[in-house]
Amino acid sequence: MMRRIFITLIILLLLSNLSCQRVSENIPGAAGAKEVTDHKPAYGDTLVEGTIGEPSILIPMLAGDSASHAVAGLIFNGLVKYDKDLTLTGDLAESWDISKDGLVITFHLKKGVKWTDGVEFTAEDVMFGYKTIIDDKTPTAYSEDYKQVKKAEMPDKYTFRVTYEKPFAPALSSWGSLPVLPKHLLAGKDITKSELGRNPVGMGPFKLTKWTPGSEVVLESNPNYFEGKPYINRYVYRVIPDPATMFLELQAGGVDWMGLTPLQYTRQTQSAYFEKNFNKFRYPVFSYTYMGFNLKHPWFKDKRVRQAIAYAVDKDEIVHVVLFGLGKAATGPYVPDTWPYNPNVKRYEYNPEKAKTLLLDAGWKDTDGDGLLDKDGRPFEFTILTNMGNS
Repeated sequence: MMRRIFITLIILLLLSNLSCQRVSENIPGAAGAKEVTDHKPAYGDTLVEGTIGEPSILIPMLAGDSASHAVAGLIFNGLVKYDKDLTLTGDLAESWDISKDGLVITFHLKKGVKWTDGVEFTAEDVMFGYKTIIDDKTPTAYSEDYKQVKKAEMPDKYTFRVTYEKPFAPALSSWGSLPVLPKHLLAGKDITKSELGRNPVGMGPFKLTKWTPGSEVVLESNPNYFEGKPYINRYVYRVIPDPATMFLELQAGGVDWMGLTPLQYTRQTQSAYFEKNFNKFRYPVFSYTYMGFNLKHPWFKDKRVRQAIAYAVDKDEIVHVVLFGLGKAATGPYVPDTWPYNPNVKRYEYNPEKAKTLLLDAGWKDTDGDGLLDKDGRPFEFTILTNMGNS
């Protein structure tokens, strides 16, 4: 059974973002970009991005996969956002004040911003979203940040204030797109059954116009976007689960932009053809792959079992063999050398013997000689769920 664990598990890996874009979509100033003579933007055209995974739901606080967040990120807004330099800046918040002790944040909201159905955005929407995300009935993985808030207030229609029990480092950054919802459409309803999960109403630069399951998600520019109409008229996500097939579509012009696998980046895009016809980029990104345990499952309630699995995975081998060195074994969701990164978090080195010992201590052993660990007559087997295109 230990051998099976080695094959199927991928533990937390920090990745570099690898992407390829046709030269016709030049980005002036980008490394490797071809020379362009006219930098003046113009309205129109469609950008087609390839994605291996299809969104599951487009309400941000309910989404647990990157495909959903990628699409929802073009539809919804938060009070704050990161700019291109990863500096926090205002989004729906015009400005904010932080008390000297860091416990109180007062957001001053932009006025005149409207949801795509024409209703004005106010502090009521932020308060409603906040109360929804901390509700135990809401199946979200992101509630803990908001449960640190001791008190939430609306001094007026365009002001939202939160007070924390104690200093909380990510307090400001947590007020992104997750907790802002249209109260006028969701109040008194079960958010998990709302039609907005597949037909969202947002305030972002794009709005959903078509979702063909297993095929594509089509967005059109929001002409009333409060920061100005986007220059791109349509943004299309084509769902292509197989990266090799997507790569062929890129070469054929079926997609304009895709993330590259390590193999594609290092071995399949070095030709003169690609140098001439595509721009290729590599940059660090807040992205990671991890295995999350269902702590309601009796096996995974035992800390020794979780630790055994961590010891059983050769993470460095995955980085060097599977990712061609384009990644790094990680201990959490933060990129090394950023302010929240803690280099002192305990690391689980590859140690299969220690993994076997921990499982034995937890009662798992091969009692019938079939090569599989078992306990109480049940073999140590479990299912790992992942999105399409990952294996």
